[in-house]
Amino acid sequence: MYNGGKEVPQKITPSLMFVGEQCGRAEEALRFYASVFGGASVDGLHRYGSGEAPDREGELKFGAFTLEGQRFSAMDSAYDHGFSFNEAVSLMVFCENQEEIDHYWKELSAHPEAEQCGWLKDRYGLSWQIVPRVLGEMMGDKDPAKAKRVQEAFLAMKKFDIAKLERAFEGR
Repeated sequence: MYNGGKEVPQKITPSLMFVGEQCGRAEEALRFYASVFGGASVDGLHRYGSGEAPDREGELKFGAFTLEGQRFSAMDSAYDHGFSFNEAVSLMVFCENQEEIDHYWKELSAHPEAEQCGWLKDRYGLSWQIVPRVLGEMMGDKDPAKAKRVQEAFLAMKKFDIAKLERAFEGR
């Protein structure tokens, strides 16, 4: 895999294949993601050349990028794959506060009808979970009543609201 000539420090790298309606948008997507997240970089782009039909010359054969220290790859493919992005695979973003949740939600959500329980779908059809880090602590509390109240609260939410989750956790 092309990695822009950089050493890949992680053993597993998620790879995003842009097919069907999204084919030809891989570079746009990785640049968009790099604009949304801190610690981001576009680490290398390798393009299709002439004679590589059905892929079009100049589209992204392989691209490497980093978001928050996590390496990813992306590629376009014009072949008829019979699949695209769906909710079976999502990227989780753990947030420290409501401001962070609001930022990622505003930048990434493009399909309000797909929003539920912290899940959203972006303009490329990729699913994301925007999750407050404190949720894990709440759901793992020794008191099952607290966790149940939190779960009931978040099942009614689209975007997570930390203050409402805290109130549910405390029984208020």
